[in-house]
Amino acid sequence: MRVIDHHIVGSGGAGSGRTSEVFDPNTGKVQATVTLGTQADLDRAITAAQAAQPAWAATNPQRRARVMFAFKALVEANMDELAHLLSSEHGKVIADAKGDIQRGLEVIEFCCGIPHVLKGEYTQGAGPGIDVYSMRQPLGIGAGITPFNFPAMIPLWMSGVAIATGNAFILKPSERDPSVPVRLAELFREAGLPEGILQVVQGDKEMVDAILDHPAISAVSFVGSSDIAHYVYRRGVAAGKRVQAMGGAKNHGIVMPDADLDQVVADLSGAAFGSAGERCMALPVVVPVGEKTAVALREKLIPAIAALRVGVSTDAEAHYGPVVNAAHRQRVENWIQTGVDEGAELVVDGRGFTLQGHEEGFFIGPSLFDHVTPEMSAYKEEIFGPVLQIVRAPDFETAVRLPSDHQYGNGVAIFTRNGHAAREFAARVNVGMVGINVPIPVPVAYHTFGGWKRSAFGDTNQHGMEGVKFWTKVKTVTQRWPDGSSDLPRGSKDGGPSRIQDAFVIPTMG
Repeated sequence: MRVIDHHIVGSGGAGSGRTSEVFDPNTGKVQATVTLGTQADLDRAITAAQAAQPAWAATNPQRRARVMFAFKALVEANMDELAHLLSSEHGKVIADAKGDIQRGLEVIEFCCGIPHVLKGEYTQGAGPGIDVYSMRQPLGIGAGITPFNFPAMIPLWMSGVAIATGNAFILKPSERDPSVPVRLAELFREAGLPEGILQVVQGDKEMVDAILDHPAISAVSFVGSSDIAHYVYRRGVAAGKRVQAMGGAKNHGIVMPDADLDQVVADLSGAAFGSAGERCMALPVVVPVGEKTAVALREKLIPAIAALRVGVSTDAEAHYGPVVNAAHRQRVENWIQTGVDEGAELVVDGRGFTLQGHEEGFFIGPSLFDHVTPEMSAYKEEIFGPVLQIVRAPDFETAVRLPSDHQYGNGVAIFTRNGHAAREFAARVNVGMVGINVPIPVPVAYHTFGGWKRSAFGDTNQHGMEGVKFWTKVKTVTQRWPDGSSDLPRGSKDGGPSRIQDAFVIPTMG
């Protein structure tokens, strides 16, 4: 059976002997095992990173950017291989797998311009003969802890910016689908990245804690559930690290009475059910404003959901594939039962779905709830599966309040033809990312990604300039050059200033 190991300089230590099973979600069968690393494995990676990072930091940004250009070309050349490898462990269909990789590559494209964004600030004449300038310098060694649902995109979000800014980077991917991160690290080496700058350590909570506690790691980026994000944030900060920890979500889609319902339903079909709902930017809650809107939307949603095709990840006609493993399928089905028990109307029940010839696969059909209320735990918590909930709102004010009051604040969307309503909603809603007639408002790579409330812990977001700020520290230099004249100031015998105006004066004192 295939064994998925670390990508560490000099890999091949004794290890812990512990492994975890990697399933094929389409068949339900174990296809590989992944090594679960130890503190000793992390120490080996740290030693290699410490040896390599100073020279990489001293490499000029343009040369670092060339590695990014070469890496991008290699990923594009190997797109089919990477997408099939990704879908075989995660379960998302090939089109979604390619999208996963492409969204990560967009951050790499941003990193190709790293020489420009690393330019500092400069002030000439801040005081008498005094100039002030700043420079951005790498932190040293950073680490990323990434989730199962985007095994290419999120590692690239983190590692691309960290490496381009001159850091060494250690990645701990999910043990559920660990192969693609290793393959990406191999392609980085092929692109010219020095050995030791990007390494992959496999593991579970033991490795996470080792990363959070290691004094040589200066910053940690995390994406996962909110409870674990909070844990990562607290433990990492207590160890003196910079930490950005992105958590869960419960994104809402507000449907105004003037919205194009056919377009809304088409958008919801992908946003709520695509990738089996295993996305922190999925749209699992739809909020029709007004009873007439709610009735019309429900009537259109039911046949659209019935038309969704659930299939194996290699089925080009499938809208989505299986969830990642049996435990996650059971978790989603338990939440559906909770919704029923709490009094919501289960309009479409996706439980018990099987696919002929793949009866042991981790499939679950699409589900639709109506008359969901904010008091229900099935509304309050993230289900992370192909489940759409209708929460009816009598008016615009209620529609603004629902996502604003929710514990999560990752993304939200409004569907309307009314520019004033859209502008008002975007300004007032208490959520970090807003879409206007855009169902999944993930910002482009040169902007930044990050939610509010329990969706994110820490002050700095992912990628874009926020990412550059997170992975660098600012040094500010105040300089003054004497004129070099051989003539001493009048009245001086030792070369020192003889008059108060010859002495250094802090610019703010002038």
